[in-house]
Amino acid sequence: MKAPGYGEDQPRFDDDRLPVVLVLLDGLGDRALPELGGRTPSEAAHTPNLDAFARRGASGWHLPFGWGAAPSSEVAHWSIFGYSGVPFPGRAVLEALGGGIPVPLDTAATFACLRTSRVEGGQVLVTGRVRRDQRDLADADALYEELGPVFSAHGAQVHQLGRGEAIVFFPAFSNGEVTDSDPFFEDYHPWLKVRPVHDRAAGLAAHLNEMLRTTRRALERSPINLRRAIDARLPLDVLTTKWCGHRSEIPGFEAVAGVRGAAVTNSRLYRGFCALFGLAEVHQAPLKDHTEDMRARLAAADALIAGGARFVHVHTKATDEAGHTKDPRAKLEVLEALDAGLEGLAELSRRAVVIVTGDHATPSRSGVLHTSDPTPFVICGPGTRPDPVEAFGEAAAASGWIGRLRASEILPLAFSEANRPVFLGHRATPRPTLALPDSPEPMPLPPRDP
Repeated sequence: MKAPGYGEDQPRFDDDRLPVVLVLLDGLGDRALPELGGRTPSEAAHTPNLDAFARRGASGWHLPFGWGAAPSSEVAHWSIFGYSGVPFPGRAVLEALGGGIPVPLDTAATFACLRTSRVEGGQVLVTGRVRRDQRDLADADALYEELGPVFSAHGAQVHQLGRGEAIVFFPAFSNGEVTDSDPFFEDYHPWLKVRPVHDRAAGLAAHLNEMLRTTRRALERSPINLRRAIDARLPLDVLTTKWCGHRSEIPGFEAVAGVRGAAVTNSRLYRGFCALFGLAEVHQAPLKDHTEDMRARLAAADALIAGGARFVHVHTKATDEAGHTKDPRAKLEVLEALDAGLEGLAELSRRAVVIVTGDHATPSRSGVLHTSDPTPFVICGPGTRPDPVEAFGEAAAASGWIGRLRASEILPLAFSEANRPVFLGHRATPRPTLALPDSPEPMPLPPRDP
């Protein structure tokens, strides 16, 4: 501590504020699986580095929105980043920005995808999507070209992303709050009618339904799809839409959190978050070797901290992708490989506050995408008081001192642990921040007398 200032009794502070690193293992949470002896993959995996991290830190359960609700990655991250009080713009906006597509304000946007289908009981059932082989990719591009007049007639601006996917803007409509036509759960639901979430989006819903029905008729008559049928390839005969929304003015991350933020990204979605929030970014395409991939991500996080970032988000999709295979051992093996790449956690947590958790649960069995099952959460930094938890995993974390944590509580907890808690008795910025702000606006000096 420094000596008190003039006329003061209490010492001045040393600056011991720390950076925060959030290591996000996407879809980490799971369910107890008979194939793993009634354990989750996190509990059954051999993870010596994560276990040691748990012993040095404090554990709990991350329940992003409480029990019952199954969050998507983008919605969970919106809250994790501190934007729970800001209307979510729709994932289509994030995917567009992450793909380098400029997104105008107050313009409806959707994410479109060419799909295969069959008709049953008077309903269109979605059965597949564009393969990754050269023929399918070329056919998808050609089909979008064929659909050009339909899109033009409906005032739609189309930006292809590849593999039959595209961002579609509707400049005539300022509100994009409509439902998905993509069923997501193809085993349960058919191609869906688009409906407005609010009355102000009713015009877009009617317009989008008409465009989608028109594209359906055009795709059924397409020479490309007729050739595909002859060649024993399923026609790409339905266009689905999802993640609709629109971009509005929102505060940047530093205005929300009070500190400079950054991310080590691995996909278009997270690049979109960086573009929207103004986060510094190191993009690293996923490596096949999960161990080397995680080592490289931690090294990139270190470089971002050295460059001045005081919050760094490190993301891997590997755990989520393994969960979606519905092979219980797949996620276990991914976790063991990632753990080997997390050997640097101990050293990093001596000079930063580090969190390891997931954004949601992706069960490795059952007919579900995501669930609200708890995800292990561990926080560790130079001043963290260890709790009695001895291992990484859902069962062990249940008795941790952190308890149950919602997505919106992660950063306030982390910044407090990093000696950056926002002080509610002090107003340094017009908008309340999650951390004590690093750069509140200074008073300009008055002009000197001539």
